[in-house]
Amino acid sequence: MNHKKLSTRILIQAAMMSAITIVLAQFHLFQLPQGGEISLGTMVPLILLARTHGSKITLLAGFLCGLIGLLLNPFIYHPVQVLLDYPLPYMVMAIVALFRSHLYLGVTAAFTLKFLCHFLSGVIFFAAYAPEGMSPILYSATYNATTLVPDFAICCLILRLLPLKRLTAELSTAK
Repeated sequence: MNHKKLSTRILIQAAMMSAITIVLAQFHLFQLPQGGEISLGTMVPLILLARTHGSKITLLAGFLCGLIGLLLNPFIYHPVQVLLDYPLPYMVMAIVALFRSHLYLGVTAAFTLKFLCHFLSGVIFFAAYAPEGMSPILYSATYNATTLVPDFAICCLILRLLPLKRLTAELSTAK
C-alpha cells in the first residue's frame, strides 16, 4: 500500500483475494494426518495482492484469511500455536511486496517465513508426534517441508503461467 490511499476499491480487492485464497485452500491435492496439505496455489491471490497494493493491505488480508481458516478448520492447542498456524503463515505473504522487481525471490522469502511459522509450531507444540528416537526438530522440518515445498513449486508454476503484468496493471488501475 506504500503511499496509496486506502480506498473502497482496494478493500474490496483485498476481500476478494482473501475469499479466493480461502476457496483455493479447500481444494487439497494431498493431506497429512496431523494437518498440513498440498493445495492448488492457495497463496497466489495474496502474492498478487502484495505485488499490486503492497504489504500493509496484504497483512490485513492475510490476517483475515488466517481467522477464516481458524473458523473453518480449528485446531487449538495454545494461543501462540494458533498464531503460528493460522494468521501468520498467510500474513507473511506480504513480504513479496518488498521484492517488486524479483518476484520469485519474494515468493521464496515468503514461503521460507511460512515454513518457519509451521516449523516452530511443530517443534514447540507438536514434538510428541515425532517418532520415538527422532528429533522433534528433524520431524517438524520434514513434516512441514513435505507440504510446503510442493505448495511453493505449485505457486511458482501458477505465477509463471499467469499474465502477471496484465493482472497487476488491471488490479492497480481498476475503477
